[in-house]
Amino acid sequence: MLEQLMQGAVSVDNGRVKITDEGAIASGKMDELVRAAVFGDQDERDYARWLIWETGQAAGVVPSSIHELYMARGRGETGGYTVPAINIRGMTYDTARSVFRTAIKLEAGAFICEIARSEIAYTDQRPSEYVAVVMAAALREGWRGPLFIQGDHFQVSAKKFAADPETEVDAVRQLIREAVAAGFYNIDIDTSTLVDLSKPDLDEQQRLNYEEAAKLARFVRDLQPEGIDISLGGEIGEVGTENSTVEELHSYMQGFNRTLQEIAPGVAGLSKISVQSGTTHGGVVLADGTIADVQIDFGTLERLSAVAREEYGLSGAVQHGASTLPDTAFHNFPRTETAEIHLATNFQTMLYDRIPPALRDEVYEWLRGNAKDERKETDSDKQFFYKTRKKALGPFKRRFWDLDDDVKKELASAYDDKFSFLFKQLGIAGTARDVAAHVKPVLQHRMLPDEGMATVAAAPDDADLSD
Repeated sequence: MLEQLMQGAVSVDNGRVKITDEGAIASGKMDELVRAAVFGDQDERDYARWLIWETGQAAGVVPSSIHELYMARGRGETGGYTVPAINIRGMTYDTARSVFRTAIKLEAGAFICEIARSEIAYTDQRPSEYVAVVMAAALREGWRGPLFIQGDHFQVSAKKFAADPETEVDAVRQLIREAVAAGFYNIDIDTSTLVDLSKPDLDEQQRLNYEEAAKLARFVRDLQPEGIDISLGGEIGEVGTENSTVEELHSYMQGFNRTLQEIAPGVAGLSKISVQSGTTHGGVVLADGTIADVQIDFGTLERLSAVAREEYGLSGAVQHGASTLPDTAFHNFPRTETAEIHLATNFQTMLYDRIPPALRDEVYEWLRGNAKDERKETDSDKQFFYKTRKKALGPFKRRFWDLDDDVKKELASAYDDKFSFLFKQLGIAGTARDVAAHVKPVLQHRMLPDEGMATVAAAPDDADLSD
């Protein structure tokens, strides 16, 4: 059935895809194919995901690492912009289509589509599905070029680590293995939860953070495909805590680099470093449902970005939790040479603001029963629903996918406007040239599912994956 669906658009010969009609790829045929990749039975999903992947390889829509662009920035060969890393939680296909439409219009190349460990769970989007949907959106819009897909906050839980460190770290390792095999060639390792401020000095406070991050970095390097250095980020302070300092950055980076060279001499290290400068994930919601003003410290971002580049050769600092900032804040990120910012919650809010009221009421009723344990005694309804409605994105995924065309058109217009604004404010218009100059996509072919569905970047038989 799926073979017939794409007839006239692509041909499959001996396990290789050839594009026969570029226009047919960017049509409703792709809409049907990606739907099968998400909602089909197991065989349909496997084949649809394979066909999307191989069509991407043939068309030049290739999952890639942003590492070399970031290393060039560390050397001063490119800069003046801030890379948006966009967490797409709900209506991923439609939202990603808007991202790529905007990128084509503005000739932008330096942007990332990402999903965090926690989001993978509550949105019901495993890495192989997420990659297929993002690639399909790019193909649908006629995008061509390196495609940066990132694992955001592949985080170690401090509570679980304290109870059983090996089991918790192994859970992150298994997610990394799954993500790399799917085509995530950018991964943020977040062990900042292990920072212990009760220790007497900075090195001891950061030790668990940098040692566990270095071990996970080596694990990634053992898995990465030949010819690709996966872009890796570290984190020196958990988002929502005290602002980071230059001294903390030095302590983390020196410890990380020392540890990584001890356990894996000569391998590539980090390309960026996440810091805390005043934001929280999702913002702080007040009782009336509005979001509290955020006082972000751009001086901290500027200082830490400069140190990261000048002393460690990284692209600079990364700011999480930025999507709920006021519009007047975003031009400051490229001004301070912030390397990357992460954007998520506001796109989710735009979705919930535009779905039919009856569906929103149904979602909220579901939350009353299924997220009640997360409600604080002091929470108003608006606070509770704002903080928990992300948990409904997985259970209601098909309902969002099947929204009326008029609703989707309204959302598409709103998303196009928002992404256009953000891309311009962050200075990434025209960065397709910078990406092309520094990032050389590496093709990764996969076997037909009925021939074994080979995974990309499986660990070699002799790889040492132990800690």
